[in-house]
Amino acid sequence: MSLFSDNIRALRVKHKISQEKVAKSLMITRGRYVKYEDGTSEAPYEILKKIGQYYQISIDLLLSVDIRKIEVTDLLKLENNRLILPIQVDQMGENRIEVVTQKVKAGYLNGYADPEYIEQLQQISLPFLGVGKYRGFPVEGDSMPPHQDGDIIVGSYVEQLGEVLDGKTYIFITRSEGMVYKRLNKNKKNALVVASDNYFYPPYEIKASDILEIWEYQCSISKNDQRTELLESDAIKNMFVELKRDLAEVKNSIGLTNS
Repeated sequence: MSLFSDNIRALRVKHKISQEKVAKSLMITRGRYVKYEDGTSEAPYEILKKIGQYYQISIDLLLSVDIRKIEVTDLLKLENNRLILPIQVDQMGENRIEVVTQKVKAGYLNGYADPEYIEQLQQISLPFLGVGKYRGFPVEGDSMPPHQDGDIIVGSYVEQLGEVLDGKTYIFITRSEGMVYKRLNKNKKNALVVASDNYFYPPYEIKASDILEIWEYQCSISKNDQRTELLESDAIKNMFVELKRDLAEVKNSIGLTNS
């Protein structure tokens, strides 16, 4: 038996559908379908895709989460049924915001599509944000002043890549870099050019195929009360450091050395 087998059996029973009807919808024989349900045969990708479409549930969820432990009707379905995010509300019906703290950040890449993982995250409520799906992420480094280590960026979920806008800031969840907070510099066809507000760090590209999630900045939570002008001074200092470095590279390229 497998989690997938348990899931497709649970879905079929919940919807009160016969094995024969499911098999017919998948355009396979009942005998072949029964092997998937009892775990004696593994379903190929095309069948997985058809089952996901049939029940309107992502393949990720079918393969990795015990759906018998969650209410499928309480989940938020996203574009092209790519994945499903849990919606959590308090006793007053207000949307709860999960916070990915520094402590659990490392597990987010594996758990972002797992409702059980998401439900274990700390939660807060920010009613002033209004309707939407929000999540909080930790800030690292000094690349996006005035935000600093320990701050939390709260973002709203972006369903489609085409919805991102130049000049706005986003939390990007990527396979290669993990979690990064940057300003969009240019939206290209198959990639995004992102930049730090701290000019010491150069812009770079994120391939569209590398992106797992995008969350648009809505607000931040910080315990740091450092004055803004100090942060601006740091940015100016970094700019001069970069100019000094560039000047040294130019001198080297034309054969000049310091006397």
